Amino acid sequence: TLLEPKVAEAYAKITGNKVRRVNAVLQHPDDDKPWMLANLDYAVVGNDDVQILECKTTGQYGAQLWADGVPEYIQCQVQHQLAVTGKQAADVAVLICGQELQIHRIERDEALIAHLYELEREFWQLVEADTPPDPDGSDSAGNALQALYPQDKGQTLDLTDNPAMEGDFNELLDLRDTLGRLNERESTLKQRIQQTMGLASKATFTEGSVTWKRSKDSTSLDTKALLQ
Repeated sequence: TLLEPKVAEAYAKITGNKVRRVNAVLQHPDDDKPWMLANLDYAVVGNDDVQILECKTTGQYGAQLWADGVPEYIQCQVQHQLAVTGKQAADVAVLICGQELQIHRIERDEALIAHLYELEREFWQLVEADTPPDPDGSDSAGNALQALYPQDKGQTLDLTDNPAMEGDFNELLDLRDTLGRLNERESTLKQRIQQTMGLASKATFTEGSVTWKRSKDSTSLDTKALLQ
């Protein structure tokens, strides 16, 4: 982005590290991994502890992803960069809401890199075979299907002779029935707790606590603490 040079400049000023813009796509040196490419933001020059700088910017919504440190998908991106380059560590500098600069160190993780090797190899084999990966329930899979099939053509597809799809459909019906019953049970339990709490704002339990939030038009029971 346009702010990346400013992030790199601020990083260099804070850390004292010299950085150099990398204007190249790098390839893994191993002959059996020609599909492993990496595009780096900056190289850190003359520092034995860290060799790569990844610059990020995020707004108010994206800032939530950084509440517990570097988001997982960026950790994977950086480990991929370390795998391709053979380097040992990278710094991730993120400018949050144009105000706060955070710097996170990511060390090379050989176990994670080995896992990335296998996942990326499997994906590249699908690319070479021109075979789309199976849906896995992720948001990215849903977005990909939406992009591939943005509109229907009004046709009806008969899948009664497709055992795999028949099985998936029947399982979906069972899951929807189960989810419906679970949602109903969840509502019942919430209501029972609300009834017992009366006008109290909070109730504590051995495994956590709940808060009953009241507004002019509605009330709701916040049970997130139960998961903590």
